[in-house]
Amino acid sequence: MAVWIQAQQLQGDALHQMQSLYGQHFPIEVRHYLAQWIEGQLWDSVELENPQEELKAKRLLDSLVQELQKKAEHQVGEDGFLLKIKLGHYASQLKSTYDRCPLELVRCIKHILHTEKRLCYKMLFRSGGGGTLDSLSQRHQQINQAFEELRVAMQETENELRKLQHNQEYFIIQYQENLHIQAQLNNLSAVPAEERAQRETSLQAKRATLETWLTREANTMQKYRLDLAEKHQQSLVQLRKQQTLILDEELIQWKRRQQLAGNGGPSEGGLDVLQSWCEKLADLIWQNRQQIQRAKHLTQQLPLPGPIEELLTKLNADITDIISALVTSTFIIEKQPPQVLKTQTKFAATVRLLVGGKLNVHMNPPQVKAVIVSEQQAKALLKNESTRNDSSGEILNNNCVMEYHRTTGTLSAHFRNMSLKRIKRSDRRGAESVTEEKFTVLFESQFSVGGNELVFHVKTLSLPVVVIVHGSQDNNATATVLWDNAFAEPGRVPFIVPDKVLWPQLCEALDMKYKAEMHSARGLSDDNLVFLAQKAFSSASVNPDDYRNMTMSWSQFNRESLPGRNFTFWQWFDGVMELMKKHLKPHWNDGAIMGFLNKQQAQDMLMSKPNGTFLLRFSDSEIGGITIAWVAENPNKRLVWNLMPYTTKDFTIRSLADRISDLNHLLYLYPDRPKDEVFSKYYTPPLSKAVGGYVKPQIKQVVPEFTTPNSETSTVNPTYMDQSPSPSVAHPNNFGIFPQINDPMMDADGEFDLEDTMDVARHVEELLRRPMANQWDSQPS
Repeated sequence: MAVWIQAQQLQGDALHQMQSLYGQHFPIEVRHYLAQWIEGQLWDSVELENPQEELKAKRLLDSLVQELQKKAEHQVGEDGFLLKIKLGHYASQLKSTYDRCPLELVRCIKHILHTEKRLCYKMLFRSGGGGTLDSLSQRHQQINQAFEELRVAMQETENELRKLQHNQEYFIIQYQENLHIQAQLNNLSAVPAEERAQRETSLQAKRATLETWLTREANTMQKYRLDLAEKHQQSLVQLRKQQTLILDEELIQWKRRQQLAGNGGPSEGGLDVLQSWCEKLADLIWQNRQQIQRAKHLTQQLPLPGPIEELLTKLNADITDIISALVTSTFIIEKQPPQVLKTQTKFAATVRLLVGGKLNVHMNPPQVKAVIVSEQQAKALLKNESTRNDSSGEILNNNCVMEYHRTTGTLSAHFRNMSLKRIKRSDRRGAESVTEEKFTVLFESQFSVGGNELVFHVKTLSLPVVVIVHGSQDNNATATVLWDNAFAEPGRVPFIVPDKVLWPQLCEALDMKYKAEMHSARGLSDDNLVFLAQKAFSSASVNPDDYRNMTMSWSQFNRESLPGRNFTFWQWFDGVMELMKKHLKPHWNDGAIMGFLNKQQAQDMLMSKPNGTFLLRFSDSEIGGITIAWVAENPNKRLVWNLMPYTTKDFTIRSLADRISDLNHLLYLYPDRPKDEVFSKYYTPPLSKAVGGYVKPQIKQVVPEFTTPNSETSTVNPTYMDQSPSPSVAHPNNFGIFPQINDPMMDADGEFDLEDTMDVARHVEELLRRPMANQWDSQPS
């Protein structure tokens, strides 16, 4: 069906060529509604020039008609009624057209499929405009071309084998005739003398001629056998080369894409294409193996002098090794278990045998078992060292039977309800924490093919897994997984990763992860990455270009705390992603959040803008915090103010958009966008009218010093806001022990004026709500 899907995407002249293939002799509707069935039949196995193949072609015709009739019967509804009539008509039409010449139907369909494939290859492998092939298309074309060459070679050896068998059978008949002549000569003693001489001369001449022919034919057959063995040897070389290309390059690249997908990389995709290649390999290898065994059987039927039997024995061993490598390498994990695995939590995984359907493994469905093993046990497994069937934990529901899905042609086992009941940890090395310890899930199975002729024990390891017992460990476990996914090299010893990587390599991994968390194409800009480098290396004075050659170690990434902080670089970055993912993703995707800049950078940017201009940046001092910085007028000078950082807890109470809407002194999002233009679509709609006599209260954010009409000239209490980062901005000097109180309810001595008509109790309540922290306490950034 894959060819028909691609054929429907043809355009222009290629589309016209494809349409011209169809007509009354074979309607295009039949091709469309039976696409999967048509592409699943072995049309190439029918020899069009051999009349004896007519019976096979007749069976294909009858099956085609039956499939059309079944498809017609399943149509329902008004549209289905018309289609039912049409498909039934086509079934009768094909039956009457090809019933007396079924080989012509096979010829027609083979021509259609061959032409469609050729047109699709041209479409798939031609780059836009230039007509050249990119590297990926060239590689795929190379693989498909090699398959075609192998198919032709296999057909040639099949024809040679049949010819050899025919010649050998005729040779045996003639050899028996020679024995019969010898028997007649031995019986001449009973014949009268005058007749004996005549008959003996005739039989001797006949025997001499026949023995000469037998000698010549034996030499010819021996040469045929050697030539055929040589052709099989060449096919084996090509098969091994093709298998290496598919398994050691294409499949390894797919596994690498799957690993990067764990960091948010593009979906791995392409597994169905890989399976189609592996199935073609399996089919060709198995047919070659059968040919070699038939050749060996012919040799045993008629032994002739020479090394042919030993040569065929070696070929048989080689082809068995090739198919063994194919089967064991194509037992893969289609859906990986979660790489951060929490105990007592349900998880899933899927394993798949890419050649299972082709080798009919599903006829006796194998069972797959999953166990969790440590890094050391994984190393021993890859070295084929015995692990005494030990595991490092207990997985519930860890057995599953492989099922064959006819619609997709896949053989897979779906573990839907596994759970890690317990884990057994090993002794840790040095500063390694439990969230740096790596495990892996081992999947293994056993099955046979060819009527138990070959038995395979297959196993495959999952990507590294970090086991946690509490959600608080998730942050550090994710760091271990990210580093491993990003920097693991193909064919490594489990689970070795470099201790240091170049900063641009880490930037690529962080950007990939960030875009995946945001579900957005807007990742980390060059300026963002410079900011992150300055934070990671605790240096703002380094030239941005110098960061390209700097390396970052695992310890710097997630072991050592940042200077003056109690968290690591990764913990800070992961906190940002968590905040953005849960609450601020739309604003990031809208470009409303600058995020990655420090206080001084924010001040430099805002001081040249009108009062009320603001921006959003991530807090330097708090994990998962974001603050609003804005410029406003002070009685003496213009200042940049920084609101105390918001965290996830704050946004569960009131959203960022609503908080910005509440603050009337915020007018323009940097550089000059009116805030309502940016955030109004996210404002919470006004509350409805009272229901049942009750009015629902509403929470609003208030910054007291900026609530008066003349907010630009108000003084800011540093308890609420912090403008300390800039050296040019300082708090007013207070020489008293306590802050000066300017309150209209008190007289000059600080006593309450009881004659004031204001409710005193209410005023006291307001005073008690004010924070009591000392104004010189350090503020978050």
